[in-house]
Amino acid sequence: MTSPDTSAHPESELARERSHHDACRAALARMTEDAAGQVVTGEDTAASGADAEALGRHLRSRAKEMGEQPPGPLFFGRLDREDGQTHHIGRRRIAEDPAAPPLVVDWRAPVSRAYYQAGVHDPQGVLRRRRFGWAPNSPGASEDLTALEDEHLADGTGQVAGTLLAREIERPRTGPMRDIAATIQPDQDDLVRSDPAASLCVQGAPGTGKTAVGLHRAAYLLYTHPRRIRRSGLLVLGPHRTFLAYIAEVLPALGETGVRQTTLDEEIARHPVRAEDDGAAARVKHDARMARVLRRALYARVDRAPADGLTVPDGAYHWRLPAAELAGIVTAVREEEPAYATGRERVRARIVRGLRARAERRSGPRGTAWTRRIERSRPVTAFLDACWPKAVPEEVLAELLTDPGGAAELTAAERDAIRWERPPRSYRTARWTAADLVLLDELAGLIEPPGGYGHVVVDEAQDLSPMQCRAVARRTAFGSLTVLGDLAQGTTPWAARDWRTHLAHLGKPEARVVPLTLGHRVPAAIVDLANRLLPHLDADVPAGRSARTDGEVAVHRTADLLTGTREAVRAALAAEGTVGVIAPDALAGAVAEVHGMSERVTVLPATLAKGLEFDHVVVVEPAAITAAEERGANRLYVALTRAVSRLTLVHARELPECLRAPTPRTGR
Repeated sequence: MTSPDTSAHPESELARERSHHDACRAALARMTEDAAGQVVTGEDTAASGADAEALGRHLRSRAKEMGEQPPGPLFFGRLDREDGQTHHIGRRRIAEDPAAPPLVVDWRAPVSRAYYQAGVHDPQGVLRRRRFGWAPNSPGASEDLTALEDEHLADGTGQVAGTLLAREIERPRTGPMRDIAATIQPDQDDLVRSDPAASLCVQGAPGTGKTAVGLHRAAYLLYTHPRRIRRSGLLVLGPHRTFLAYIAEVLPALGETGVRQTTLDEEIARHPVRAEDDGAAARVKHDARMARVLRRALYARVDRAPADGLTVPDGAYHWRLPAAELAGIVTAVREEEPAYATGRERVRARIVRGLRARAERRSGPRGTAWTRRIERSRPVTAFLDACWPKAVPEEVLAELLTDPGGAAELTAAERDAIRWERPPRSYRTARWTAADLVLLDELAGLIEPPGGYGHVVVDEAQDLSPMQCRAVARRTAFGSLTVLGDLAQGTTPWAARDWRTHLAHLGKPEARVVPLTLGHRVPAAIVDLANRLLPHLDADVPAGRSARTDGEVAVHRTADLLTGTREAVRAALAAEGTVGVIAPDALAGAVAEVHGMSERVTVLPATLAKGLEFDHVVVVEPAAITAAEERGANRLYVALTRAVSRLTLVHARELPECLRAPTPRTGR
């Protein structure tokens, strides 16, 4: 690897680049003003009501997007090409006017791909790639541009990663998650720009950037297929609200607003959660067999036609369908397996078709008004209510949980586990659990499927149950899916053991599974320690690797956990960056109470650490974390890999056996 080229009068080069940044800032201000002005102009546009409304929505959306552009540098890289063209690369396109050559090219544009993919062995027409160094947390003032670094690719003197790239990757974490547009690696770029119509599963070891890849893929899809994706919407599902707060600023920083970011529990919530299942009941309710149990319970409401058939009065006439014909209609519709509500209306339509055929044979054609009157006639509606009654998800589930005896797919013990001890007087007064809401969503989807999204990104997907996966699948029936996860970090009792089975539950069995194993955020010392847990995690995944040779791991045995933790945190605060204290759930409250800590310190239970990152992590009593739950070793694996610079283990009990030898290297 060669040293970066900072010659050729770097001060004058910096001055020129700062001047270009000033020009970009002025152009962006004009673009923002123009967008606001176009809203006013558009409101006065002579057009039909619908056209004017659509135009107004578009212009207001664009003005809002421009106005919400977060502060920060406007470009992070530059390409000098063999054809003489120069492109500054940033998070959004900036130009003097729409027809003018851009001052900054959007990182998602095709021409920008060479910035991430070009190398010595494949320059892709690039003579020089330039990276810019900005002051940390810069609001975008041109004087904050403090360094530049060049890689000359065409002459074979380029490098894999220079000082500025490494500095940006290893920069201390402060506040929420940042975008990685400036540091995307070639393997990550391949995933970000993968086929928009295809679903993708990223099996990512800790620190490999799988969450960032998923969010950047979402931004890329919104850029390349704006009409299709925006029309149906884009949904980002995270494991909990803390995680969503951590990632909330990534998409806006990339110029994408209006994306729904939520948890699956919130997405499917029909009622507040007012009760809690025990472990046995939760396991059964999350099991894939419940899909068949619920379908059987719903369609058990469908009955055969009355023995005396159906007669519908029509003025001086009475039209009649015999029971055998009615039974044939109901049977045929059931065999077609439509959504339940669709099936009811399909039966209605075929009954009316039969009645119409009889009426037209007797007295000529019938019009639309006649059809509508017969459709809503009392005899037809009464017949439907008898043979294919309307269904309410809550009513169906309440009947099942009151008496699950008909659930042939379950064992007697499993039926007893989900049976309500005290059935409510009515489903309207039921106290639903979180697992019940998953079942209600399944029933609602059987009755009338929800509208789907154009694309869904689901993070920490390995923790979804089969029934939760089905809830996601219903929302991507006509769209694509980006699945992000790590089987080694599966901590729920129903966590996935292999991606193929999990993807089938998610409705995308054909999705490509791509492993990310090389991390650029978690140092090798921490990755090596965490890898010792892999044989104990019931997950067939490749071991993680790290491109970073720095990092520290320290182990402190103490007679008093609270005192030992306080000392470890005090030592951690001596260095720059954030500090996360991860404790067993039973101890987290006590640990938080004894620390009148800096705002740089976050104390959280192990069950809420997933997906988060801190510069220094203090893990309290690892043995208690592993003993607290069935997949406690997986939970500890998660806790260890939240650190991106330094890790301290504080323990009073013996460390779990898998961590004892060889002794972790210490950072003191």
